[in-house]
Amino acid sequence: MVEGSELSPAIRPAEIGDAAEIARLSAQLGYPAPLDAFEARLRKLLQSSQHAVFVAEAGEGRLGGFIAVEHRLIIEYGERAEIAALVVDAETRRGGVGRTLVAAAERWAAETGLHDIVVRSNAVRAESHPFYESQGYGRTKTQHVYRKPL
Repeated sequence: MVEGSELSPAIRPAEIGDAAEIARLSAQLGYPAPLDAFEARLRKLLQSSQHAVFVAEAGEGRLGGFIAVEHRLIIEYGERAEIAALVVDAETRRGGVGRTLVAAAERWAAETGLHDIVVRSNAVRAESHPFYESQGYGRTKTQHVYRKPL
């Protein structure tokens, strides 16, 4: 766990008991799902050495945010880390929570032996683009994402 201060929140690895707060935060960005779905997903992620989920404590059983990062092997690029999710509570945005969570993901990636980390940011989330750029991330491409239910 990383101790927090008034300028940076306490960051720790997620636990299964955090599923309800992670669900609450995810719904703020338009990703609602039943609690049991979040519990099942989180349980799998916590059992995987290829994934990490960190949370920012906000006090009184609430989370100020969470980040999920994964170790990816892509045939064209090789191994790298990818931030799969980053959500900061609407009530605590612009207070350093996101920056502290990104730093935790970067530490995990470096400790895992990875040398690059990427993040995808939805084009409609224009407020997140300057945030990532301020953290040293540079835009490398724009793409469309297609989905087909199976």
